[in-house]
Amino acid sequence: MEKKSTSRRDFVRKSLVAAAGISIIPRHVMGGTNFIPPSDQLTKAVIGVGGMGQGHLDYEGTRLLAICDADANHLSSTLQKVGSGVKGYRDFREVLQRPDVDIVHIATPPHWHGLMSIMAAEAGKDVWCEKPMTRTIGEGKKVVEAMQQHGKMFRLNTWFRFKDNFYGMGTPVKKLKKVVDSGALGWPLKVTISGVTGFNWKFYWVGKENLAPQPVPGELDYNMWLGPAPEKPYHPHRVHGTFRGYWDYDGGGLGDMGQHYIDPVQYFLGKDNTSPVKVEVDAPEQHYDAIGTWRRITYTYADGCQIILDGENRDKDAAYIEGPNGKIYNGFKSTIPNIEGLINSIPDPEEQITVFSESVKTRQKFALNEENGHRSATVVNMGIIALRLGRTLEFDPVKQEFINDEEANRLIDQPMRSSWAY
Repeated sequence: MEKKSTSRRDFVRKSLVAAAGISIIPRHVMGGTNFIPPSDQLTKAVIGVGGMGQGHLDYEGTRLLAICDADANHLSSTLQKVGSGVKGYRDFREVLQRPDVDIVHIATPPHWHGLMSIMAAEAGKDVWCEKPMTRTIGEGKKVVEAMQQHGKMFRLNTWFRFKDNFYGMGTPVKKLKKVVDSGALGWPLKVTISGVTGFNWKFYWVGKENLAPQPVPGELDYNMWLGPAPEKPYHPHRVHGTFRGYWDYDGGGLGDMGQHYIDPVQYFLGKDNTSPVKVEVDAPEQHYDAIGTWRRITYTYADGCQIILDGENRDKDAAYIEGPNGKIYNGFKSTIPNIEGLINSIPDPEEQITVFSESVKTRQKFALNEENGHRSATVVNMGIIALRLGRTLEFDPVKQEFINDEEANRLIDQPMRSSWAY
C-alpha cells in the first residue's frame, strides 16, 4: 500500500495536469443543434457499489462515467448492470483524477466518508455522500473546511428534512416545523425517538468479540477496504453487510439510523448552527472493538431542549414532541386543537434546493449540506463517544470540543493509518 499511495501534493498536481488537457469541442461539430455535448452534462462516479451505491447508479439526471469498489465481485456485477461507457476502478484515487467527472457519490462504509469527501473536493469534484456524514466529529470539521476552501457543493444523503413522510409521524417534517415555529407547543421542547414514537434503532447491528482471523478472499482488496481505519485481521463479519457492528467503521444502530432520525429534529428545533451541551448515556459497558446495545441516550441543549433516544421503549406513553403547552404523538396525533388549521395558517418554511443537480449548476447550497449535516452528525458522534466511555459528557458547541475531558477529546480526531493521514 505504501508503494501505491499517492501523496496529497502529487494527487492534486496530476489532477490539474489532466484537467489542462481538456479541449472544448463546439456543439455543431459533435452532432447538430439538438446534441448536448459532454461538456454541458453533469457527470458522476459512484464509489462503493456493494450496497447503497446500487441505488444511485441512475439518479438525479446525471450521466454515470465510473464506478469503484475494493471488491472485484461487486465491481464486475455492477459493470454488467450499467453497460458500456462506464469504467470500473479498484482505487478511488484514479476516479478522482478523471477531469470529466463532476460529482462523486460516496457510498462506502463511514470510515471512508470524511477522507474521500476531502480528497474529492481537492480534486475539484462536488460531493454526494451517504450518511452518517463522518465517523468522527473532527472529520466533519475538516469536510466543512474543505468544501468551503475549494468552493464545492456537498449533499448528505438523508432527505427527511425536506421530503417524504418522516417514519412514525406519517407526515412530512414541514408540518412539524410549522407547529414548532408557531409556538403552540411552548418552549423548551423534548423529542423522544423510540419504537413507541415510530423509530426503530436496529440493535441487530452489533459486533462479535474475539473474531478468529481468516484468509482474505481473493476478490477483496482488504487493505484498500480498511483505508484509514486501524489494521485488524480480516474476518467476514468486519466487512460488507455487517461492518456497522465495529467502532472502527461505524456506530451500530445509532450510526446507521441516527442521522436519519436526528437531522430533522435539529432542523425543526432551529439547531442547525449549534450542538447539544450535554450527553448522558445509560448502557452496558461497551467492548473496545465490537459495538453493543444501549438503553437510553439523552441530549440537552443550552436552552433546555432535549432529544431522548429510548432504546428500550421504556416510556410506553411517550409523545414524539412534548412542550409545556402541548404534545405530538406517533402518527401526528396531537393535543393541540385543530392542528391542521394551525398548520394551514402558517407560511411554509423558507424554500430549499432539494435537487442536487440544481445545487451544482447554480452553486447554491443544497438543503442538507456540509454545515448543517456536520451539526447533525455531531449529535450522533457525541452519543457514540459517550457510549464508548460510559459516562456523561459536556460539550462546547462553539469550540466543538468536550469540556474538561481529554479522553473524550481524543476521540474527536482519531488516528489514521499513516498512508492515509490528512
